Amino acid sequence: MSIIQAISILALPILFAITLHEVAHGLAARHYGDRTAEQLGRLSLNPLRHIDPVGTVIVPLVLFALSGFIFGWAKPVPVDFRNLRNPKRDMALVALAGPMANLGMALIWAILMKLGMMLHASTPFIGEPLMYMSAVGIFLNLILMVLNLLPIPPLDGGRVLSGILPNRYSAVLDRVEPFGFFILLFLLLVGLLGYLLWPPLLYLTGLIESAFNLPSVLLFVRSLWG
Repeated sequence: MSIIQAISILALPILFAITLHEVAHGLAARHYGDRTAEQLGRLSLNPLRHIDPVGTVIVPLVLFALSGFIFGWAKPVPVDFRNLRNPKRDMALVALAGPMANLGMALIWAILMKLGMMLHASTPFIGEPLMYMSAVGIFLNLILMVLNLLPIPPLDGGRVLSGILPNRYSAVLDRVEPFGFFILLFLLLVGLLGYLLWPPLLYLTGLIESAFNLPSVLLFVRSLWG
């Protein structure tokens, strides 16, 4: 498969995964009392409102081309936790909304992959690209879910953990936030990030494959550069 074909298959899953992750945070924040994202127009499904040129486009494509690993980010949806009705508890729920959106999208892509399998025999020009795109959608959303649930602030998992810990411990964890990106970069460079992500990622991928009777998602993703 050519690089142009691979990028065309990657584009929609990446945009949806990262954009809807952020919108989910904003919707959850609005539900619990903070309308900051809504007032700034960030609850839109228009990806242009959420794209970070580096984090949403360049970094995911470069990492996938070099290593097969996909990591990226959108412009964070602004949330003023002071407006939440129960800031400590609601902060954790707002943070959890993003990974749960990725899980929901992985399940939707699984349904679309099943549809692609059904269409493949009669209309392979539709079924085959849909299967590849859906496999990427499943894999990418599960990566983002598992990655964001790592208990390292400012990742969602760090905010969830801060929200459920007693105040004295959450205050210590919150002090780590300015260094969170560097911690992630260090884990990536020394190979520990993959070691942390792959076991739950493979387990969840296997569950979805079994539940929907799908072929190997990883084989489809790897074959993009084959």
